[in-house]
Amino acid sequence: MRRTIQVAAVAALAWLAAGCQTVSTTNAGAVGVERKQQMLVPSETIEQGAAEAYEAELKQARDKGTLNTDKAQLSRVTTIAKRIVAVTPTFRPDAAQWNWQFNVQKTKELNAYCMPGGRIMVYSGLIETLDLSDAELATVIGHEIAHALREHTRERVSRAYAQQLVLQGAAAVTGVSEGTANIANMVAEVTFQLPFSRDQESEADTIGLELMARAGYDPHAAITLWNKMSSSAAGGTPEFLSTHPSPSDRIKRIEKNLPRVLPLYAARK
Repeated sequence: MRRTIQVAAVAALAWLAAGCQTVSTTNAGAVGVERKQQMLVPSETIEQGAAEAYEAELKQARDKGTLNTDKAQLSRVTTIAKRIVAVTPTFRPDAAQWNWQFNVQKTKELNAYCMPGGRIMVYSGLIETLDLSDAELATVIGHEIAHALREHTRERVSRAYAQQLVLQGAAAVTGVSEGTANIANMVAEVTFQLPFSRDQESEADTIGLELMARAGYDPHAAITLWNKMSSSAAGGTPEFLSTHPSPSDRIKRIEKNLPRVLPLYAARK
């Protein structure tokens, strides 16, 4: 039996190696993000799952009467997001053709996300509780857009499938094709429950910083944002921080990258 399991595991790993792609999802940009990524799940599958997951979230918010209830807030989020979206081709030209969507959900939670393909949601609690300036809000939106540009959800789902293959062996070889029917659930799980890796969070912070600078938002605001986040965590960890590195670590990374992005901001002023 043990021999059978070992053979099955080897077979699964061989299949995994054959099906896995090593890709560069984005250009390096001025900040120099160049990490190669291993992808097992096709981007088209993730895109379809994200569309279904996002529509489910929109429907739930509509049913609760919490979707885009504050038109001024929605307009503000949309304006900031569109300025950042306009500079995303710096990292990947195809992003200009994405079907970008911008929505605000009324809730006390401190959170925001951008699902694959440019499906953005900002929670009103994040804006109101932290009293975010436009530049601070641009920090959040830029960070979430960076996750989508780097296809971190696809990478996270691919890792989940890889773990499944190793654990279940040859019996899981058909898992990817069969699992696509549940991909929307996996996208939602990555968005709301599973943490991104430290590498992914670092990339989102770094690329987001360049995006906001190119869009004309002072990147120093990223420091004030995370100071506010740190203060808000004193009374309990907010949702936005629950799956992210500490604000102090982020601030150190931001300070390190400021010299690279400040000229971009100055050129836009």
